[in-house]
Order: sequence, then C-alpha cells, then structure tokens
Amino acid sequence: MTVEPLHQTALVWDQTFPATPTCGAWSTHLRALERMHASGYDAVSITVASDPNDTMEALRRIAQWRRFVAQNPNRYLLLTRAEHAEEARASGRLALGFHFQGTTPFGRDLGLVEAFYALGVRHALMAYNQKNHVGDGCHERTDAGLSRFGQDLVAEMQRVGMLVDVTHTGRRTAMDVFEVARAPVIFSHSNARALTDHERNIDDEMAQACAATGGVVGLNGIGIFLGEMAASTEALFTHLDYWVQLLGPRHVGIGLDSVSDIGALANSVEDQASKYPEGQGYDRTDVMKVSTPEQIPELSDRMLRAGYSEVDISLILGGNWLRLAREVWKDVPGC
Repeated sequence: MTVEPLHQTALVWDQTFPATPTCGAWSTHLRALERMHASGYDAVSITVASDPNDTMEALRRIAQWRRFVAQNPNRYLLLTRAEHAEEARASGRLALGFHFQGTTPFGRDLGLVEAFYALGVRHALMAYNQKNHVGDGCHERTDAGLSRFGQDLVAEMQRVGMLVDVTHTGRRTAMDVFEVARAPVIFSHSNARALTDHERNIDDEMAQACAATGGVVGLNGIGIFLGEMAASTEALFTHLDYWVQLLGPRHVGIGLDSVSDIGALANSVEDQASKYPEGQGYDRTDVMKVSTPEQIPELSDRMLRAGYSEVDISLILGGNWLRLAREVWKDVPGC
C-alpha cells in the first residue's frame, strides 16, 4: 500500500496542539487547524490551559472553544467520546478534544476534576516544567516526587475517566504516578533522552514504565527535543523508531506539539525564565523549527519504507489514542 491509500483508511489523531496565547494568536491557531484538516487529521487535542492558569482562565478558554465548535458544526465536532474521532473521519470533519498542560486549573479542589471532565477535558499533565501542588516539573532543581494531593488527584482523574499525562513532569513524580496508577498513563508529547539529552525528554525506564500501565508515548515535533533544529521528517522518524523498537508499536503515538507562532513562543520564553531555564535551548527560537501537520504523510511514507506494517502504522497514527479513549474515557450525560 502507498501512503495515499493508507491515509484514506487510517485514523490520524494528534494528542497535542498548544493553542494558547503563549503559542500564537487565536486566528493563527484557527489557520493551523485548517492545515491539520487538509493534511488528513481526524482528531486533535487542544491545550486549553496550562500551569499557572487558574480555574477561571481555563473556563474562559474552554467556553471559547466550545462556542467555536458549536458555530462551525460542518467542519468540527467536540471530541468527548472515542467514537467522535471515527465520526469525524466518516463525515470529513475534525474532532477537537481538550487537555490541560498542568494541574493548576484544578487548584486544590478535587471536585473540579469531574466538572472539567464534563466540559470536555480528557487528559491533564501533572506539572509543566515547574513545581506545583502535585509534584515537580522536569526543570526543577529538586525532584521531590508526587505529593499526597497528587496521589489523590491521580485517583480522582482515573475514577472519572480523565487520562493522566506525565509529560513535562519531573522524573520521580512521573515514576510515583506509574506506581499508584490503576489505569493507563501517557506521555502525550515526549521524545527519547537516549537520542537527545534534554531535560524535557524522557529516559528508557520512564517510557517502559508508561507502557507497562498500558499507556502510550507521543512523538514530539519541536526541534530542540528532536536534536535537530530543522525538525525534519527524518529526525521525527528517528525518535519514533527508537520508541517503537523499545516499546512496541502499540505504545507509540503522535503529539507533535505544533506551535502556531514561534515568535510568540520566543516572547514567552523571555518573560518566563524560571519556566524555560537557560541552557536548555529555549532561547534559540530564532533558528528552531517545529514539525508541521504536512509532515505526517511524509512520516507515514518513511515508516512504510522502513518496513512497518500497515496495521502498525495505523496504530501509531491514531489507533493507539483511539484505543486508550475506549479503555479509559467514561460517558458523561450530555457529552
């Protein structure tokens, strides 16, 4: 099979689109969604809030996105059930899901987990680079591990059906999560530290512990995490193939983290030095590129040329995220 027929049958699901003010203007994000749709995407999860955003900020952004989807029913639908991704593919639309990159929108109120789940939030990172009430981020000086509140939060998220995500999270905190988890845990957008020694990337033991829960590691498309500023398709494949050889194709997915506006991100990096510390390459946004939706067909072709089976490619492109949605997400009346 060639890549074109494969993309006509395989469901494509990207687990990370950082559509926040930090990464671009609203109009820029909407243009990015159009490009995703044109590139064969069927489902994408949108960052609606991140640390240190509070509850009200998260609510405002969710309301904005829900209103947008309601106003454009011929092009988009909300992704709150696994079958919505399949419905989007069948109808030629794009399914939009929500997630948090961090847990500050919950504050210290476990009751908000179910409330945000009812509004469409289907996964949340434990911490974004820095320490919060749950644990440490990957750029903290310390590595203190999961807090008691964090343990309770993991339990509540898994009770309601919200996926626990340990991307951007400190090593010990992530490993603690795997220990207490009773359902699959994910790295929505993380690359191999064995290939690119960056604090944001994860080591083999972390990835294997994730897979042991039944979880999935999503491929990140940002140049500094790929170890190649150009963010080429070959660099993407190198990290993807590393994960496939280590974990197997049932535990690898796509989470490109496609930033809509690198210039906007550069301003954020400059203003938030504690979140994006020196020496990690974040200041190189003038030369850094981010993988684009248009590279997904190229990546599929590269997998075909490497001898990947059509079944395995379909799992990686979106089938694995679909499986987790079926296994973990729970129905909520009205959603």
